[in-house]
Amino acid sequence: MLSRTHPPGQALTKPWRLDRHGWLHPAPGTRLAPSPNVDERPAGTSVSLLVIHNISLPPGQFGGPYIEELFTNRLDFAAHPWFERLRGLRVCAHFLITREGEVIQFASTHARAWHAGVSTFAGRERCNDFSIGIELEGTDHTPFTDAQYDALALLTHALEARHTFAAVRGHEHIAPGRKTDPGPAFDWQRYRALGGWLPRQLPRT
Repeated sequence: MLSRTHPPGQALTKPWRLDRHGWLHPAPGTRLAPSPNVDERPAGTSVSLLVIHNISLPPGQFGGPYIEELFTNRLDFAAHPWFERLRGLRVCAHFLITREGEVIQFASTHARAWHAGVSTFAGRERCNDFSIGIELEGTDHTPFTDAQYDALALLTHALEARHTFAAVRGHEHIAPGRKTDPGPAFDWQRYRALGGWLPRQLPRT
């Protein structure tokens, strides 16, 4: 079983899994925080792409409630001068993995979360339609934590049990020139081994 740094008093006892509605079953180190920034996928569209992002609020600072508040439209724009530029923004990923390895789910995997924006993969535009988005708390150039990689692996296996992915990409790969995350700090080969991905499913690095 994968090792993992857990919140105090918590221990992983069994693999994570999604219910038939696309939500994680309660498990140590996970919680739900449903976001209004979702809608339905186009009829007949199935999930085939996993997208890895990074985020920090304020930029370069970790911890605090701000990412969750942004994704649930509760951000106090007066809490930091930089936040004013986010006013009116309506976004969320399906999941956030904090520096400590906690996983927060904001949207059912069956729903279309607003995470990718203008994007293209394999000739298909609007990647939100057919993707699941995972945000890692971090920056392009700050190494991600062991706890984050372990949680990402556990989450990936839970997702693969419910969805069939053709590929996994970074935001930078589906929106080149506009986005740079997860950036050079993300170890794609480590994630390949932990997540059980085939080489053809990953971006060329």
